[in-house]
Formats: sequence, C-alpha cells, structure tokens
Amino acid sequence: MDVIINILVGFVALEHFYFMYLEMFLWTKPKGIKAFGLKSKIFAEETKVLAANQGLYNGFLAAGLLYSLLIENNNMMAFLLVCIIIAGIYGAYSTQKRKLFYIQSLPAIITLVLIYLKSQNYL
Repeated sequence: MDVIINILVGFVALEHFYFMYLEMFLWTKPKGIKAFGLKSKIFAEETKVLAANQGLYNGFLAAGLLYSLLIENNNMMAFLLVCIIIAGIYGAYSTQKRKLFYIQSLPAIITLVLIYLKSQNYL
C-alpha cells in the first residue's frame, strides 16, 4: 500500500508543478489562456502577476508533498493534501467549474483516504 500512496502523492505533486508551470510561464500564451478559460489575451496580461503568485503557491504545495515523501512524514503529507482539497473545492465553487474539483481535489481526496485507512490499519 505504501507504494500506491507514494505514487498518488507523487502524482498530486506533479499536477501542482504543472499548475505552477501553466500559471507562471504560460498564463499569457495560448495554452495557458485555453487551460484556464481566460476571457482574452489582454485579461491574461493584466492578471499575469496574480497568476504567477498563485503558481508559486502551487509549486510550494508540490515541493512540500515531495519533501513529505522524502522524510516519510504522513502528517505533513495529510496536511498538504487537505490544503489542496480545500483549494480545489473553493476554486471549483468560485469559478463554477466542476472540472477543477475533479482535476485538483479528487486525486488528493483519494490519496488522503488511503493514508487514513493505512494509519488505522484497515489496509
């Protein structure tokens, strides 16, 4: 089970490194504009500093998850996953895009449930 949990945590971390890349470096490019459903290139240019800041936070979450794997700290891992879940729920609610929940929160929820079940010796 540890291997599956580690793979899932790695997947969630990779997702967030990708979000960081999109938000920090591709926000004003066609791929970024399409990925985030932005109104226009002008809007993307006006909001690129905010997006870069958001991307930086996603990078911190990803780095934290990888670090929690490295030091084998399930409490830290669980905390970061909860943060990701809440951010995904809020993002999906505030933007009215359910897809955001499925992409961001659902993998973190599945991973967190497995960590909990393992900690309770159910797995």
